[in-house]
Amino acid sequence: MTNKIATLIVAAAAFAASAPALAEVVVVVGAKSAESSMTKEQVAQFFLGKSSSMTPVDQVEANPVRAEFYKKVADKDAAQAKALWSKLVFTGKATMPKEVADNAAVKAAVAANPKAIGYIDKSAVDGSVKVVYSAQ
Repeated sequence: MTNKIATLIVAAAAFAASAPALAEVVVVVGAKSAESSMTKEQVAQFFLGKSSSMTPVDQVEANPVRAEFYKKVADKDAAQAKALWSKLVFTGKATMPKEVADNAAVKAAVAANPKAIGYIDKSAVDGSVKVVYSAQ
């Protein structure tokens, strides 16, 4: 029994060591947008349907960046955020954010709309977008 426990501990440690670290998520707007910086609370307002002055662009649920974003910025898991949006849509108070496949699609969407806001992995930032908040 002791050997099995020791084996499980070693296996768990090896798995943790080999698991990739979650990347830093940044909130971006188009390079030509008037916005230059935002607080965590401001960003959360857009992505939780509490403000409509900017159009949120979400990544698909399967993308791990989405879960990391909602955890760090909105203090919610992705399912809680989806439930909030479902309620807003059902009551007619809002429409769901546009969902795109990946970092590149978010960059394209926010670059094309000065009122759009999205989130991507920090490593994907380029000249088409500017970072307004960093979720560390």
